[in-house]
Amino acid sequence: MSESRKRHEALLYHAKPKPGKIAVVPTKKYATQHDLALAYSPGVAEPCLEIAKDRNNVYKYTAKGNLVAVISNGTAVLGLGDIGPEASKPVMEGKGLLFKIFADIDVFDIEVDATDVELFIQTVKAIAPTFGGINLEDIKAPEAFEIERRLKEELDIPVMHDDQHGTAIISAAALKNAIDITEKDISKVKIVVNGAGAAAISCTRLYLRLGVTRENVVMCDSKGVIRSDRSDLTSQKAEFATDRDLQTLDEAMQNADIFIGLSKGNVVTPAMLLTMAKDPIVFAMANPDPEIEYDIAVATRKDLIMATGRSDHPNQVNNVLGFPFIFRGALDVRATKINEEMKMAAVHALADLAKKSVPEQVNIVYDEVNLAYGREYIIPKPFDPRLIYEIPPAIAKAAMDSGVALEPIEDWDKYREELMERSGTGSKEIRLLHNRAKSNPKRVVFAEADHLDVLKAAQRVHEDKLGIVILLGRKEVILELKEEIGFTDEVTIIDPKTDEEDERRNRFGEAYWKTRQRKGRTFSEAKKLMRERNYFAAMMVNEGEADALITGYSRPYPSVVKPMIELIERDKDVSRIAACNLMLTKQGPLFLADTTINENPTAKELAKIAQMTGKFVSMFGMKPNIAMLSFSNFGSSNSDTSKKIREAVSYIHRHFPDTVIDGEIQADFALNPELLAKEFPFSKLNGKKVNVLIFPNLESANITYKLLKQVEGVESIGPVILGFNKPVHIIQLGASVDEMVNMAALAVVDAQQKEKRNNK
Repeated sequence: MSESRKRHEALLYHAKPKPGKIAVVPTKKYATQHDLALAYSPGVAEPCLEIAKDRNNVYKYTAKGNLVAVISNGTAVLGLGDIGPEASKPVMEGKGLLFKIFADIDVFDIEVDATDVELFIQTVKAIAPTFGGINLEDIKAPEAFEIERRLKEELDIPVMHDDQHGTAIISAAALKNAIDITEKDISKVKIVVNGAGAAAISCTRLYLRLGVTRENVVMCDSKGVIRSDRSDLTSQKAEFATDRDLQTLDEAMQNADIFIGLSKGNVVTPAMLLTMAKDPIVFAMANPDPEIEYDIAVATRKDLIMATGRSDHPNQVNNVLGFPFIFRGALDVRATKINEEMKMAAVHALADLAKKSVPEQVNIVYDEVNLAYGREYIIPKPFDPRLIYEIPPAIAKAAMDSGVALEPIEDWDKYREELMERSGTGSKEIRLLHNRAKSNPKRVVFAEADHLDVLKAAQRVHEDKLGIVILLGRKEVILELKEEIGFTDEVTIIDPKTDEEDERRNRFGEAYWKTRQRKGRTFSEAKKLMRERNYFAAMMVNEGEADALITGYSRPYPSVVKPMIELIERDKDVSRIAACNLMLTKQGPLFLADTTINENPTAKELAKIAQMTGKFVSMFGMKPNIAMLSFSNFGSSNSDTSKKIREAVSYIHRHFPDTVIDGEIQADFALNPELLAKEFPFSKLNGKKVNVLIFPNLESANITYKLLKQVEGVESIGPVILGFNKPVHIIQLGASVDEMVNMAALAVVDAQQKEKRNNK
């Protein structure tokens, strides 16, 4: 992607459809005058009076307990430096977005026009009553140290400067495990820290609490080793000054066990790496370029354990593993501060989590056979679903044990369940899907690439490295549209109707004719059909010239499905294909079937649809819990539809008893565990969170998924064709760019799965 294109896309993302990345959303009803009278005057007076009686009631009647301020003065923004408070706002909004999607914490971003330490402190103190916690961000050192110290002392809510402590906590957890794996003695390891800013100082302090000995630490800044005889040291740097006869980073690295990089890219050479002790531990955390490139480092030292700040290498030190979950735990017990005990609890919880068996969902996302504790897995992955219910309890317990929790937790099982519920957001599944596609991109044919939105989707897939795009359509139109949207990269473009594709059309036509010659097709007809893009694209997938296919944007669904049914073989034991839509809701993912193919399936066909959908769910690392829907519950009606569903459920119960499925059941009972347990305690779905809904006919399924699609906060991926042995996916007429990008990512993952299956 060109720099101008990147810049344009970034600006467009932040500007459209409305400026910014976060918004305030009402959490109470407001439809009627009665609702508004309760929300504001006169009803609002009652909670005001209760809070006036007891200030602690503010947590009972307002959102304070789940509201964090992300506050900056813009003096040290990312790698941009002192750009001012207004220019820092996009970053602070982004931090708010991360708080919400990872830990369900609401955020107001506050940009303060104050570089004077005292003015900044007084400003934050003045607005602190609004918030349950304060995340300081992008404030330059050494002022950041004094600001955080004072605010922690003078406020009774959690305060943390993430630039200091986030990296410290995550890297300390990784360091603990790396030292464990190399069987080194933490009290004897020699550490070189390159960098002396807020993050480096905080990291080193935390390493000392972990057990590192101060005398074994050498810290360097841009002028070399921080020695006690230097006259230019701040009090923070002086804390780590050494008396050893060392001047340069090169000298400091000799015989060192550990290198911690919080400086700039490419300052460590292979020669320096070779002088380190046996089993060296290197955390090169400068972004975007580490102090030494990962590939160079691992090629130089085979006995190396390495971590970086990058997601494309093992052992990513990523602050998102820390701050959302630390604040979550602190807020949930109304901690008055984030103290050293809580930070160390986060270190140990993260380190311990890496040692536990990794859920299959995480293996799937990162395209790993079996992630396991070791040299290339010393810290959990950011997409690990366990973070939300493993880290906050450790923080909450540490707050309670250290005496800073005002509302201790009594029922830990219930608390963990509440935390699990907070993770139910559709955007997570999309991130997981995209991340998995990126791990092993496949060739995706876009059969209608001469349509603007299809080409935009293909551009996104290409630039986000989700897949290797092949563009089908009128070449001159595609080239014009590419220029119009700034899609300058070279990609494969094929026009099936041109003379230059005559050889391929003949070859595809002959292959197609051989499968249809006894079904009324002539060789001439077969070759002629290869001029049609959907036939041509399907044959590309069949003949191994592409791995997956996306089509359907400009034509009615039935006309697009027809050539696919003719050309693409079905999976073993599949007599009829079906379709499923993945609906991403605030309550978690829901898989709906059959949404587009089978008009009125029989009981046996419904059973097969349920089985195919279950296998599709398993592809995401989830266990399918299937509800067979009806207007009746467990025999309350003897209609043909109800009996058909009962027969389908009975068939699966007899032949596949390990499948979690039940019905017939009404949708509200299926999706409401309390209601189900109360009325139908015998159901196999009790104690399970239903994530698959199988409908009795096409009419009900299609209406439901299209209705849900229009509900705010619900996204759809699909319909996904189930039962083909090739990754062929048909989008809905007029699908959005985002829908096509998500479908392409799913097509890549489907191709990955089918490749693995065929290679067994």
